[in-house]
Amino acid sequence: MSGAAFNGGKVELLSDTLARAKAEDRAALIAYLPAGFPTVDGGIEAVKAAFDGGADIVEVGLPHSDPVLDGPVIQTADDIALRGGVKIADVMRTVREAFEATGKPVLVMTYWNPIDRYGIERFTAELAEAGGAGCILPDLPVQESAVWREHADKHGLATVFVVAPSSKDERLATITRAGSGFVYAASLMGVTGTRESVGEQAADLVRRTRATTELPVCVGLGVSNAEQAAEVASFADGVIVGSAFVKRLLDAADEAAGLAAVRELAGELARGVRRLS
Repeated sequence: MSGAAFNGGKVELLSDTLARAKAEDRAALIAYLPAGFPTVDGGIEAVKAAFDGGADIVEVGLPHSDPVLDGPVIQTADDIALRGGVKIADVMRTVREAFEATGKPVLVMTYWNPIDRYGIERFTAELAEAGGAGCILPDLPVQESAVWREHADKHGLATVFVVAPSSKDERLATITRAGSGFVYAASLMGVTGTRESVGEQAADLVRRTRATTELPVCVGLGVSNAEQAAEVASFADGVIVGSAFVKRLLDAADEAAGLAAVRELAGELARGVRRLS
């Protein structure tokens, strides 16, 4: 097992990165960017730009034709990537090149269906070989995850599950027992105009989740600027930002401008998570 983990995935790198942020008395900054957007090469450069700007960890999205948990910005990016013909091999290449260039933890965020079709052993072996740290699986029920977790463990990959404000305490304990790396706390009720109540909801979810686990709890909350990053960093172990990065790329006049915008936003957010509340 230790040999497989050593030669394969980078779950320890992920854990060490989160522990280092905690030791620095700050939250980790986790960026999300879809593979293949705006192109495969452009997506790889965007991940590198996010790291360059100050992200500690990057989640690489595996574009899906029906991303039910994603908002319109990420849906648009996924659509562009799929029309460009992005494949799982391109996702693996994105992970590999980003990890080799930075030495920092890279995860894949994906719905379950593409992995199921591709094959669990094949997917986990290739992700580990690419230097991936693990997978975030928002729609895989914990009670159906045993085979996935067995293969992920064998290859030294974290399995990150998602909890939501609607999750009851007993359910939270079941989910966090099965997970590794960190827990993704999603405030799915986050809509414009309800920032304060959503922030309270997320803080409550983090508190309830921490009561069940020693794993770091990282929050995806529609954070788009340094002030919001500082707010979430005051109660969470990590701040996850996706749509704001993708929107910078969508709004950019060209690829160079998009990369500069990603780097700039990562820098702003990195300063936000370091701000003492």
